[in-house]
Amino acid sequence: MKRLIEYMNQLPKRSKILGLVGITLFIGILILANSHPSQSFFHVKTVTEKRNDSLANLYNPQIAQQKSIKLDTFFTKLREKSGFNGAVLITQYGKIIYKKGFGYSNYFTKSAINTHTHFQLASVSKQFTAVAIMQLKEKGLLNYDDAIYKHIPGFPYDSSLTIRSLLTHRSGLSDYAYNMDKVYDKKIPLTNQKVVEMMIRLKPHIDYRPNAKFSYNNTNYMLLAYIVEKLSGLGFREYLKKNIFEPAGMSESFVYDPMHPEMLKTAATGYVPRRGGPVVSEFNHLDGVTGDKGIYSTVEDLYHWDMALNEEKLVKYTTLEEAFTPQHTTPKVLPKNYGFGWRLTQLENGDWLTYHTGWWHGFKNYYLHNPKDNSAIIILGNMANHALAKVNIVQSILYPEKSALFMKGEPLPLEFTLGGN
Repeated sequence: MKRLIEYMNQLPKRSKILGLVGITLFIGILILANSHPSQSFFHVKTVTEKRNDSLANLYNPQIAQQKSIKLDTFFTKLREKSGFNGAVLITQYGKIIYKKGFGYSNYFTKSAINTHTHFQLASVSKQFTAVAIMQLKEKGLLNYDDAIYKHIPGFPYDSSLTIRSLLTHRSGLSDYAYNMDKVYDKKIPLTNQKVVEMMIRLKPHIDYRPNAKFSYNNTNYMLLAYIVEKLSGLGFREYLKKNIFEPAGMSESFVYDPMHPEMLKTAATGYVPRRGGPVVSEFNHLDGVTGDKGIYSTVEDLYHWDMALNEEKLVKYTTLEEAFTPQHTTPKVLPKNYGFGWRLTQLENGDWLTYHTGWWHGFKNYYLHNPKDNSAIIILGNMANHALAKVNIVQSILYPEKSALFMKGEPLPLEFTLGGN
């Protein structure tokens, strides 16, 4: 800077003035750029950013408040009448419109549930496994139609069994929780490695011709998690932490390891209702297997997950579009369908719901991801009852214009039909 000033003093007066103007503009640009460290001063918005901005502009605080009041009425009654015990977070156009905790995370200590309470996601974990596979595909490390034995040496089935077969639950493989039930020591936690080794050694029977039909099966996603480990060189828990949880801002999420029970010191306990009171759902040897279940998270973190998908922080939007596309189309498109890690249900107007449920060790969950308008319904519970059977009312509150489709002739309670949108 000193040399620059000396040089300027040697210039003619006119040149000196022009030089000062240029330096001032340059310094101004630097200041502006540094005040926006998260993106370049000359940043041009991507198609996805423009789309998200456009959806965010549809958010109406007054309508959101009306929906929030109705949602609170619903969940309060659900707690009183059906024993709902859990946490809720609901968004629309990328904005949180309602969040709250109900009941106890631990009935012995009477610890209250809040939106940062950890719940076992159960089968909602499958979509994280699917996204990990999508990431590896984007990196060119696999193709969906690769034979499984290409990535698992010694895998005892032919090339008709592919990664796509696993993603879409069309493999025909039998469930690992039952097919080898008599050959392993239930006192020792199973791992994906142990299950794969037993599959190679015992070659469990195939339930039906591969790719002939849909049959939901946890073996599929256990194998996908194992493939993630083989191709990434990381344990599945470490892979998700590094490549999904951290990029998505999910600081409260982890994959449970039964060798480290201290991981659950702040987590909710799973319960099964009994006449004498809630009973703790005990852990077992299956808890060491990952990919099909095992993630602990919070409704706050699942909101970060939802937005990370919308913002292409993890995989491209075009990659996700295939995952949200019905994969069971032969001989016709099934109205109850599956993509890659997401369940799909077609409404009578042709729209598809993209969601997943989860049930394991007393935890019962529901997560609706609507990529069309950046909206989500996230409900995590630790009491295995029937409280979530009325989730269609939540859908109707969020989308009142489609309530007839969700309720299917069932009348919407009066308190949810009054008060505007």
